[in-house]
This record gives sequence, C-alpha cells and structure tokens, in this order.
Amino acid sequence: MKTAAIKRLRRKLAKDEPVYGLWVTLESPSITEMAIGLGLDWVVIDAEHGHLDWKEILEHIRAAVRSETIVLVRIAELNSGLVKRALDIGADGVVVPWIETPEQLAQAVADARFPPEGRRGIGAERATAWGECFKEHTGEANDHVLVVPIIESVTAGRNIRELCQVDGVEIFMLGPADYSASAGHRGEWEGPGVAADLQRIKDTVRQSGKHCGIMATGIENLSKLGKQGFRVLGIGLDTALLLRGLHSALASVGRDQSLRSGFVVAPSALPAKRKKKPLRESR
Repeated sequence: MKTAAIKRLRRKLAKDEPVYGLWVTLESPSITEMAIGLGLDWVVIDAEHGHLDWKEILEHIRAAVRSETIVLVRIAELNSGLVKRALDIGADGVVVPWIETPEQLAQAVADARFPPEGRRGIGAERATAWGECFKEHTGEANDHVLVVPIIESVTAGRNIRELCQVDGVEIFMLGPADYSASAGHRGEWEGPGVAADLQRIKDTVRQSGKHCGIMATGIENLSKLGKQGFRVLGIGLDTALLLRGLHSALASVGRDQSLRSGFVVAPSALPAKRKKKPLRESR
C-alpha cells in the first residue's frame, strides 16, 4: 500500500480536482508503467473480466511501486478471499462489482479492514513486507485502504442514498453498460434514460460528500464528464485506446473496418477471389 500516494489522491479530490486513470485488461506490466510515466493518478487492474491471473496482477502492482499512481484491483465478485488476496499482494484498494445494498457494501469494507474494525487476516506477504512490517502496515491500512463499489444496476441506483451512508467508502464508480442491461437495454453503453439516471446518481453521491467516477468513451466525452461533475475519470480501457489508434491509422490509408463477434472478417474486407483457370486437358 502506497499511503503517500493515497493521501495525494485524496488531497486532489478534496480540492474538487479531477483524478485521471486507466482501466487495465492486458497482461503486460508495461501498460501500467506507461500510465505511471504519463502521470496518471490511478489504474484499475481488471480481474473480473478477461484473462488476467494473479501473477500478472502482481506484476502490474509491482510496476507501480514507489510511484504516485494508485493501483486498485477490480475483483470478480464480493468475496472475502478475493479482497484479502488483492490487498495482501500490495494493491492500494479494491473495486467491487455489482454492489446493490448497504449490507453488501459494509461487508466489502469489513473484508478490507483488519480487526477489530473488520475481518481481514494478517499475512506475511508483500503488503506487510513479508512479515517485517506487521505493525506499520496494520497500523495504517484501515485508514487508507480504498474500497470502491461499482454501481451497475437499477437496484443499486435506487439505493444510492443508503449506500452513501456506509462508512469507509469515499469513491463510487458507475458502470453504464451493465446499468443499461439491468434497465432492459442490453448491449448499449447508455440505453434510453440511462444517462439521466447516472447523472442523478452522481449528484446524490456528490451531495453526500463522496466522489463519483466513470469511464469516458472518447476525448470529447472525457471533457464533458469533467464538466458534469465526475471527478474520478477513466480515460479508457487499454484495449479501447489501442483500438482507437488502430482504427485511426487504418482509416488514414483506407483500410479501416469494424470488428465482428468471433473475429470473423467482414466479407467486404476479404480480398476478391480469383477465378480459377480451367485445367488443360492432358493429351
């Protein structure tokens, strides 16, 4: 845990300054190193979706050591073991998906804190410098660990006022795609009425003295979200940023095309088939 970096993030948010980050889904720790080199405030290592294993997650965390960039791990589900493991290997906090009730959120906070305030076990892992810093780490972790719930369902949105009353939570992330699916608009980033719902949720979070985060879909959207009052701003997923660059480069040479499910190449992108010449009869 990088306590100084967490304090720095909190100072920025206390001054109502935006903090920018990257959502990491690819295995190379070089991605996190690039984010750090460019001065991003935070990265989220996604262990819910995709293929990252714990060794790869650890390498991303190691890439951020001695930096001022917060590293959060998005766990696959609300699970005490997953929270413990992410924090034991040195994450500054956890992002917890599909939180809908105050009871679930209180459980996540308890999982992330040592007794007597919580139920996190003390391990001789990276977080405690392999057992040499038991007292130092356990003495500061409860006050600094970040527990960030994702609001990604209509039910969670309805409960946002109660969720904001849970102690130990200062940042809420919004998940537009899953929220849209729960509202009956599966496959859309923001279905009909969802944008207005997310604005209302954000306003409630801010009125409660907390901070609200969301992922941007592009450069113009990033600026727009900042003006709307979102302060924890994701500039994008690593894969999405890579695809934007690829599409732009391919478009410049007239070769751009859309991806298709299953990676099937669109018929229009396939080279024209040559007509086979008839075989000559042998004599």
